Amino acid sequence: MSIEIYTITHKPFLPPDDPMYIPLHVGRAGSKNLGYLGDDTGDSISLENPFFCELTGMYWIWKNNCKADYIGICHYRRYLISEKGMIFTEGELEKILSRYDMVTTKLLTLTCSYEHGFSQNHHDKDLKCTEDVLLEKYPEYYDTYKRLVQGPNTYFGNIFITSREMYARYCQWLFDILFEVKKRTDFTGYNSYEKRLFGFLSEFLQTVWISYNNLKVYECMVGMSGEKYETRKLKEELGAFFAKRDYKGAQQHFLDCYAKRPDVLMEASDITGELRICMQIISTCCFEDDAKGSCILDYIKDYGQLISHFHQLNQAVANSLANKATPREQLFLSDEKLASPQAVQIAKQLIYSSRK
Repeated sequence: MSIEIYTITHKPFLPPDDPMYIPLHVGRAGSKNLGYLGDDTGDSISLENPFFCELTGMYWIWKNNCKADYIGICHYRRYLISEKGMIFTEGELEKILSRYDMVTTKLLTLTCSYEHGFSQNHHDKDLKCTEDVLLEKYPEYYDTYKRLVQGPNTYFGNIFITSREMYARYCQWLFDILFEVKKRTDFTGYNSYEKRLFGFLSEFLQTVWISYNNLKVYECMVGMSGEKYETRKLKEELGAFFAKRDYKGAQQHFLDCYAKRPDVLMEASDITGELRICMQIISTCCFEDDAKGSCILDYIKDYGQLISHFHQLNQAVANSLANKATPREQLFLSDEKLASPQAVQIAKQLIYSSRK
């Protein structure tokens, strides 16, 4: 049994030290060559990367390089991991794949239906168009689609491993649908995030494919090797605003970025939770400045120190609410310069909200 797992990337990274994991530069036709295997040779849709994301690599593998017995897709910072918390070895996968049709991510359970969740960050018409195309081309899948789109579950990331034959059948079905949807889609007014439509649609369509075909699936956790470039860049930019005591500028910049990339606050993007802390810092500064004409940025301007300070504040407030605050935490909370009434109140609201 031979297994090839293609590690999808659009930027330089440190690949796993295992030849089973093969770096694949997606969208290479429209970007600087990173020195990896690219998706822009032979039968290719590399230039469609702004719309298809990792799927340009998935298409290239299907059309040009399906030679291994099993084919897998992961990302430069997202890997399927074992119960030990490590990326899989070939030997481990051989045992699993001898008993399962596919290895993929844990099935997500959303707090709403997939249909409603999609509408919050995308255009409703695109999901309706996908439904129409599926009904026209593959009517046998329609009941499964309707049941799942009204439910709360989906797989995510287009991260999976399956046999070469299953991979080819899935790609034939998937791209037949997506190419037709693209023909019918008007992208006028879409921002760069919204244009990545087919990367998002395909995650749900994978769920439909698995359910309809009654595949025996081995679900496992996804390990994160680092945060998104966009997340890291936003944190650096917010830090620059904080250093200048410009919390209003930080607020506007964050809102502008969030409007373009609402995924930056997802746990898979903001893996350290620091962007949420940045939002707390901005809110705290607004209320402090209004109340007393000064704010925490008058005492602390360094980004790392600010993040550490608010972690300490939140922990102290949480312990105080549970009547478990240490003497050191009580002293911290009594210093209005470090823990103003406004800062403490906002921390309490966040704690109550997270508990709900």
